[in-house]
Amino acid sequence: MGGAPKSPEGPRLRGMSLPGGLLLAMIALAGGLILELTWEMTFYQDTWALLMTRRDPSIDSVLSPHNEHIAVFPVLIEQALVRVFGMASARPEYVLSAIGLLGSAALFFVYVRRRVGDWLALFAVSLVLFLGPAWEVLLWPFEIGFVGSVFFGLAALLLLERCDRPGDVAAGACLTLSVGFSSLGIPFLVAAAVAIGIEREHRLARAYVVAIPALLFAAWYVGWGRDAESHFSIANVLDAPTYAVEGLAANAGSALGLNPDPTSEALGRGPNVEPGLNPAWDYLVAALIVVALVLRRIGGGGLSRCFWPAAALALTNWLLTAFNYFPGREPTNSRYQYAGAIFTLMLVASLFDGLQAKLRTVLALGAVAVLALVPHVVVLVRGAEFLEEQSVLARADTAAIEIASGTIDPGFQLTADVAGTPTLPNIYAGEYLEATAEYGSPAYSPAELRAAPHDGRFQADIVLAYALPLDISPAGRSEGSVPLDCKAIRPGSGREIAIAPGGRIRIEVAPGSPAVFLLRRFADGGDDYPLRSDGYAGGSATELKIPADDVGVPWRLGAEADQVVRVCLSPGG
Repeated sequence: MGGAPKSPEGPRLRGMSLPGGLLLAMIALAGGLILELTWEMTFYQDTWALLMTRRDPSIDSVLSPHNEHIAVFPVLIEQALVRVFGMASARPEYVLSAIGLLGSAALFFVYVRRRVGDWLALFAVSLVLFLGPAWEVLLWPFEIGFVGSVFFGLAALLLLERCDRPGDVAAGACLTLSVGFSSLGIPFLVAAAVAIGIEREHRLARAYVVAIPALLFAAWYVGWGRDAESHFSIANVLDAPTYAVEGLAANAGSALGLNPDPTSEALGRGPNVEPGLNPAWDYLVAALIVVALVLRRIGGGGLSRCFWPAAALALTNWLLTAFNYFPGREPTNSRYQYAGAIFTLMLVASLFDGLQAKLRTVLALGAVAVLALVPHVVVLVRGAEFLEEQSVLARADTAAIEIASGTIDPGFQLTADVAGTPTLPNIYAGEYLEATAEYGSPAYSPAELRAAPHDGRFQADIVLAYALPLDISPAGRSEGSVPLDCKAIRPGSGREIAIAPGGRIRIEVAPGSPAVFLLRRFADGGDDYPLRSDGYAGGSATELKIPADDVGVPWRLGAEADQVVRVCLSPGG
């Protein structure tokens, strides 16, 4: 189905073509960069859902959908990793994810090489290996679902081009795996069906290649998938053509490094960050692809047979995503750039299948690829910085849960307002402590928490306040006996009173204006306190209760007041 390589071949290096050697070097460089960027990261967002609720290899835990996706193999992989390596480190899944990404890139190179030759395939794969706008997929192992679907889907399409029985059997197995990783395998089923259908011989005899994985997916859907989250609507169907056009524009622009840097404002919004759409350039690139299609169709050459499976693959991907659209799933979404860019480049390569690229064309496209790498790497690095911030919060917030384990409510949840990030709602204290007791803890130890970045220590104090929990309420009258160890905080002194966990603390505000109490434990001092009370009236007395824990780090209490605030520690306080 694919044409023989037509672009100029480079010199050979110890039995290997120069493009082949550069490919290996580029794969090694990309793998090293990805691992360097992710080496200190912990689990992120949806991965926590698998770790908390799908650790047991029951049928339901494996076959239940994740959102709207089938996720059989990602669940099995996570279960295997946690049993072999535990939860103390996320590095095993980052390494496995990197291997999947590099393997998919190698198969993508083979696919493009069969159509336009070594050099143009090398340029195309460079765009995929460092695809900055797809940083969520490149840097987040949970997206092994998408990566696995692409890897085995590409393998299936390449195997079908053998047009022999062993190739067909292997292609059917790969399609089954592709569909089992995520619903992104469905476009590959459609592409494989088109690839078989356009052949003149043995169509029906080869139909099993697609039929068996399709039936397995249908069985899954009837048994488990029909209960999955769905946003299908007539409005989405009617908007699908527009979505497909925007998808082509966004994916083409992302591949060429034309879309704006997503990290300045968008990263602050949390997960599912969009790389943005640059209409002036993205739609121009999309228009050029359409013009090339028209010229190729009406010109003397016509369209190669390999064009139609690639077109079916890309179009099915855009339409299925459009049908299930809701806010947050725009075609510019970072998670959609990986597969979308690969499909778009496959479409372009298939469109020009069999054409011999002249040297000046190869040089020009090489320059475009090199120029695109700069914004790609910049966005990739900044995406990693965002994920590093999320790792700090995850390790600090879960450390707070462990510190409070003696008194915490098992139903305590790391909601966005408590955790300081919307990426940890899948963590409930009871499930988390049960998992860490069995598989180890990814959280900071108390010593590590004291040395953690400021944001982590700051948020850990907030989580502790809710998790222990701290309690502050009006105090009754003193019975005349003088409480032990009373200390005064005078206006403007900036003094803090060290308070050991456990016991009760009486806080007396002298007559005057309302006073605000300030509290921290792991956070820095100064004006930025993680815990600030409401204003307490002058002449009032308040009781603060801090449950005991096993960490030998005191709390520190300060006050903002125009009068003296007296802090009296009862025995044990």
